[in-house]
Amino acid sequence: MYAIVRENTFDPVRLAEAQEQLREFQALHSRQPGYSGTIVIDAGAGRQLSVNLWDSEHHATAALPAMVPVVRRLIEPLLSGPSRLIGAGIAVLTDMRPD
Repeated sequence: MYAIVRENTFDPVRLAEAQEQLREFQALHSRQPGYSGTIVIDAGAGRQLSVNLWDSEHHATAALPAMVPVVRRLIEPLLSGPSRLIGAGIAVLTDMRPD
């Protein structure tokens, strides 16, 4: 499993009004080959930490051409600052239980 961790800071007003945009983004994201899931943490003050999980680094990289325009259209307008990559790499431990 491969993980990408990002910090995003959202404008709270725009975020509250964008539930349909967020659903559309997640639907498109989850349809990418090799997508394994996302965990989003509300860190307060409009900050969110997201952990995107992929079957492999190849799958994560292959999804970029499809997802970059989607991020620009649906997510970037909601941000109050640039998205920040915290790190990416092989997940060395997970004990997540299936639904």
